[in-house]
Amino acid sequence: MHILKHDMMHFETFVSQGGKEPKYRKILMSDVVVTRKRDLFSGRKWNFVDVMMGGWILSVHLLTFFAPFTFTWGAFWVAFCFYVLCGTGITFSYHRNLAHHSFKLPKWLEYTFAYFAVHAAQRDPIFWVSIHRSHHQYVESDKDPHSPTFGFWFSHIGWLFDSGYLIEKYKERKNVEDLKSQLFYRFIRRTYSWHILGFAAIVYALGGFSYLVWVVGVRITVTYHLTFLVNSACHIWGSQAWNTGDFSKNNLWVALFTFGEGWHNNHHAFEYSARFGLEWWQLDLCWCFILFLETIGLATNVKLPSESHKAKRSFASGNKFK
Repeated sequence: MHILKHDMMHFETFVSQGGKEPKYRKILMSDVVVTRKRDLFSGRKWNFVDVMMGGWILSVHLLTFFAPFTFTWGAFWVAFCFYVLCGTGITFSYHRNLAHHSFKLPKWLEYTFAYFAVHAAQRDPIFWVSIHRSHHQYVESDKDPHSPTFGFWFSHIGWLFDSGYLIEKYKERKNVEDLKSQLFYRFIRRTYSWHILGFAAIVYALGGFSYLVWVVGVRITVTYHLTFLVNSACHIWGSQAWNTGDFSKNNLWVALFTFGEGWHNNHHAFEYSARFGLEWWQLDLCWCFILFLETIGLATNVKLPSESHKAKRSFASGNKFK
């Protein structure tokens, strides 16, 4: 049973204080207990950043409602190509390259794929990497940016437009000094919104409303929810192959559509690994791409878990991890 120890302590304290009904609940078909409450809409202060983020997310979702009425094969295939390009940018660049330094690239190639990831509209590299590193550092604790112990919807999307929560937990982001020291990433951080809006304007100018709907609305909405499922579903539903001391799960269905991100328990066990799908049958398209780049000499210092590290993370070892 994978209920975290401090969550059980909260529960026992509630009962000892005379609570008649448990205030905690399990998420459907899982072993994850919601032990904290964070209102998504009411009961908290909405600042300018929250309103802008909420407005943007609402806008791209509203665009998708026009998808059935604006469908063309041209718009569909352009949207699909950008889904592959930008989705790969998230897992290949933001996640494996920048957040975990799982491999090294020439700077021109590193910056190119980081820029592809920018157009997934999941914030700039400095923000994304900082949040993700914090997630690993504080996984499933009060300081985890998107733990499902706050509920499925908060871990899935609600945390994105709750900047008060993020500021409360991370007043100063000092875990991304490696990116802050580079002019390129500081520039993207300052000008991030212009890149997203500029791309949307170009799409509309070249393809009209149908391309705007599919390349911006549908593509970004789909990419959003597939990425968000790694934060939510992959900490709720699936299987655990490794003793990580958290809720991380391997989820085949998420892995199939996220270029290998769904092998999330593998990732939490070996954060530094460039390969997430560790078994031969665990499809990891991003790893295939990294392997190709390594073969032609563009990806170097590619990191993989050692057999001794695997042995330490196995449930048979009896080790406990936080």
